[in-house]
Amino acid sequence: MTGADAALASPGDLALRARVAYHAAVAGDYVLRTALATALSSSLVPAALGPQGRRERTLLGFYAELAEARDPRTVFHDPEHVEVLTATGRGPGVPGGRVEVLRFASPYVALNPDLRREYAAHVNNATARAQHWLHESGRRPTLCVIHGFGASPAWFNTAFFSLRSFFAEGWDVVLFTLPFHGSRRGARRTLNGLELFSHGMASFTEGVIHAIHDLRALLDHLERQGVPAVGVTGLSLGGYTSALLAAVEPRLAFAVPNAPVTHVPPLLDSWFPANLTGAVLRSVTGVPHDLLQRTLALTSPLSYPAALPNDRLMIVAGLGDRLAPPEQSLLLWEHWGRPELHWFVGSHVLHFGRGSYLRAMRELMHRASAAS
Repeated sequence: MTGADAALASPGDLALRARVAYHAAVAGDYVLRTALATALSSSLVPAALGPQGRRERTLLGFYAELAEARDPRTVFHDPEHVEVLTATGRGPGVPGGRVEVLRFASPYVALNPDLRREYAAHVNNATARAQHWLHESGRRPTLCVIHGFGASPAWFNTAFFSLRSFFAEGWDVVLFTLPFHGSRRGARRTLNGLELFSHGMASFTEGVIHAIHDLRALLDHLERQGVPAVGVTGLSLGGYTSALLAAVEPRLAFAVPNAPVTHVPPLLDSWFPANLTGAVLRSVTGVPHDLLQRTLALTSPLSYPAALPNDRLMIVAGLGDRLAPPEQSLLLWEHWGRPELHWFVGSHVLHFGRGSYLRAMRELMHRASAAS
């Protein structure tokens, strides 16, 4: 389902089999959402009751003030030159290619001066990492993939995005690791990515800005290597990040957020039991709800215009998504001036009919890369 009319798609319009799949997927999403909300709730309590919790209101005020200007240049600073180290990794199983594991010491310094020492103390997070699939015959147009929350394993993203097919069709591939995920998480953290939230919303804000910084540093590296064009896609939190990168980085050939989160506050208010825990913790820390909303606007892709033309943007969304509900994608679709929009029948992680939007994505990638 595509186009402007598809923005109003209703589950009631689906055929019987698709409607059954839709309802089953929705039920699964509610279970997953409750499990994630429970994990997030438990992780937020120690930080809120500790020393940083007593500073959270002051810390958030710094970001809220910046957010009012809606000027990405004051938030997303150009990265310094980085030396990217490479090592041979396990291949994607496609003839004519090899895999390099990329890493570099991220020069990112927390935007908020009052949080710099605490943020820098996360030593593992200071090393940016990515996996790079390369054709032996030379640099190719490249698809950069940003994983979702807790979903950094390369095998999962390889399967989910059909990356072996993209590689076989001639695309190089980069799988980027978000802050506090994979080998960037602390040694004592068991749930992948939980640290992004467990240090409080000020630290979360820095983590998102850090992700954009490291992606731009990685883009600099690819440009120096002679890569002719780079575009980006990402799922969920990766969709959020890819949409935000499209507001900051005009060098992108294309951007395709997939099941993206775009506006965090309504999710915090609706995810049980995180909504109840959050309300209690805001009371304990003295953080007004509107202050948190203004803070989160700083890193929302809805706060800035896209740096890419409309015909190089595409949004993929699930009718039954209950982690990043359809309204989240529609907000971005309207904000971006109604670019290409593809609905699938399914939920946040069960994408029925995925082949349809992957075909549309290929068409956009070829068209945009040729024009860039």
